[in-house]
Amino acid sequence: MIFDGEVAWVTGSSKGIGRASALGLAEQGYDVVVHYGSSEDEAREVAKQVEAHGRDVLLVRGDVSDSGDVERMVGEIEEHYGRVDILVNNAGSMVERLTLAEMTEEVWDRVMDVNLKSVYLCSQAVLPMMKRQGRGRIINMTSVSARNGGSPSSVAYAAAKGGVSTLTRAMAKELVSDGILVNAVSPGRIDTPFHDEFTPDEKREEGAQQIPLGREGTPEEVAGAVLFLASSQANYCLGEVIEVNGGMLMD
Repeated sequence: MIFDGEVAWVTGSSKGIGRASALGLAEQGYDVVVHYGSSEDEAREVAKQVEAHGRDVLLVRGDVSDSGDVERMVGEIEEHYGRVDILVNNAGSMVERLTLAEMTEEVWDRVMDVNLKSVYLCSQAVLPMMKRQGRGRIINMTSVSARNGGSPSSVAYAAAKGGVSTLTRAMAKELVSDGILVNAVSPGRIDTPFHDEFTPDEKREEGAQQIPLGREGTPEEVAGAVLFLASSQANYCLGEVIEVNGGMLMD
């Protein structure tokens, strides 16, 4: 699978699953747009590694939940490349662990914005380029929380990711006539900075023991599903949500 000259934009690609996806796409021959919000040093390191694979890289910074920032970033991408072949809507955060009783309207809105609104904004912004090309792929990052309600005090995050899963299916039906295939990847408990920030070590150890594979997944294992959906091997996949969770949730 070599995609010389094609362009992939991975939101939230300075660390974790986004970083692994960006580097995996570079290995497959994509030029990569590396996006970050605040982790500039980490993003620049990812950009260096993309270049080490012999690919061109564009570094963009902005809030993916802000329409002005999204429009500006897409303008930079269009000016630099003139195209986007793959959009990976990876950026997201739990923001803060709060129960429903503790939840504030401000935190609720921020969780919805960064996890769900961002998918709508970034996808809408790249549509003119993808429609002009007559093809494209959009890969959304949802979560096992969308189906099992998440861990304690993650009610807003679970609801937002449920929205991402449903939005994926709605977008898939709407955009297929433009040659744009939309699918999603749903990680379970993955060893990323996300859990370093929001999940205590003892809870992580306890949770890992309950996974049939007996461990947390790696960002690269999730990126493998992203690479599949980006490839021609997924030409007949539409509106799918690929679960990558070590067996913690089975259909």
